[in-house]
Amino acid sequence: MDTGLTAAENRELETRMQKRQLKEFMSVIGNLVDTCFNSCINDFTSKALSGSETGCITRCVQKSMTTQARMAERFAEQNQAMAAEMQRKAQQ
Repeated sequence: MDTGLTAAENRELETRMQKRQLKEFMSVIGNLVDTCFNSCINDFTSKALSGSETGCITRCVQKSMTTQARMAERFAEQNQAMAAEMQRKAQQ
């Protein structure tokens, strides 16, 4: 696909996109840590996590990851449906 950019501009664009994706990923992870910590950790009298805290964190992370995966699936499904609709309209 011709983007009208030089090779150097394409490399710069790719680098910026990778940095943005990393920043977004780190933001998602940071939000996950904050959410699960605030929901699950409530005993600060010990350095070690209690069994209930460990279980809560495990469930919280699993639920979040499952939700993120499902959202990605739905996003892909909707993108595919939109692309098919646009293609159908273009053929009319």
